[in-house]
Amino acid sequence: MAELAKSAAKSTGMQAKKSNNMISILAPVVCLVAGYIIWRFVLGAGSNFAVGGENGGFWPDREAPKTALSKMYLGGIIVPILIGTFLTMITFVVERFLTVIKATGTGSNADFIRKVQFHLANKNIDAAIGECDKQKGSVGNVMKAGLHRYKEMINNTELNTDQKVMAIQKEVEEATALELPMLEKNLVFLSTIASIATLMGLLGTVLGMIRSFSALGEDSGGGAAASKLSVGISEALYNTALGIGTSAFAIVFYNIFTTKIDGITYGIDESGFTLTQSFASLYK
Repeated sequence: MAELAKSAAKSTGMQAKKSNNMISILAPVVCLVAGYIIWRFVLGAGSNFAVGGENGGFWPDREAPKTALSKMYLGGIIVPILIGTFLTMITFVVERFLTVIKATGTGSNADFIRKVQFHLANKNIDAAIGECDKQKGSVGNVMKAGLHRYKEMINNTELNTDQKVMAIQKEVEEATALELPMLEKNLVFLSTIASIATLMGLLGTVLGMIRSFSALGEDSGGGAAASKLSVGISEALYNTALGIGTSAFAIVFYNIFTTKIDGITYGIDESGFTLTQSFASLYK
């Protein structure tokens, strides 16, 4: 398999990009730990509550929050998981943003392809390759790989025109196979968070309401019990708010990134079509 990968990279004139999955492994774990730290030591700091400030441990009892944010602590143990999920979403949004910006290149892909078409029409292959070096990005990389094979096929006397066009097309396909996985990598985290964040929020709300109604059943204080129940439900709903907010952000950014990637993919397809059609018409 290793020899096959090297052969593919060599045939395309490109090196297979090293896929570093370290961020995929570490980011969710680090973000969940950070979520707990924020929930326990920032939102749940003893100074933020009038009752229970002296308590310690993993999940200390707190009552009478002094600030609006500290009320979020009383939402329960699902809250730190939701905070960690939100931080994970932000991490992968930033990571995908940087990757997509780099893959887009330095200018408009449509303008870049038109410049390459102009140089190819004038049979100036080196100038077309120079445009690829300026453009960079996924479309530029694929076009450059195809142009190197295009240049080789011009001087090839062993193959007929159809075979040469097929060779160029294969080169473009192999170069595309090296680019697309990097564009789509880690999008699964955003799609998963978009799906489960709301459910996790609802789970936290249900657990909070179970605690509230259990406390109501043990207390026969009438109006005081009803007041305590309303406070408990309000605290439990922080889970739903966090879950829905996280899910909404994940959906928005997932759609933004997939739209950008579709545009890049279209540019790659157009570049392959440009090369094959140009060669077929100019070098019959």
